[in-house]
Amino acid sequence: MRHDEFIGQVQARARLSSRGEAETATRAALETLGERVPEQAADHLADQLPTEIAEHLRRTEVMGGAGTGERFDLDEFIRRVAQRGHMHEPDAVYRSRVVLEVTGEATEGVLDKVRHQLPEELRTLIDAGSSGPLR
Repeated sequence: MRHDEFIGQVQARARLSSRGEAETATRAALETLGERVPEQAADHLADQLPTEIAEHLRRTEVMGGAGTGERFDLDEFIRRVAQRGHMHEPDAVYRSRVVLEVTGEATEGVLDKVRHQLPEELRTLIDAGSSGPLR
């Protein structure tokens, strides 16, 4: 999937009024995911994405790639996305779900492997997608 198509999908599914909002949501969600998962997993996922989008996952890496991913829960994930994206938390939840759904489609199963490295409560963001219930 190309960059423009990825951002267009995020914009359409999240019903955002501009590509800028879609870019912001993508950056906020993927930077936060990059903080949460081990760097090797973030790199593997980033390798499957367009360069401009992949950089969001890599931006939070520790120099030298020695990091192991921070441990934080769903509430902290959403708080960080909301803060990064300058949005309210309910918007951060939904936009994260959309970004992760599009990421899953763009990476052809690699996100599913990363999903297994997350605690159950964070998996719900991936599992819900843009239209499913958030358990």
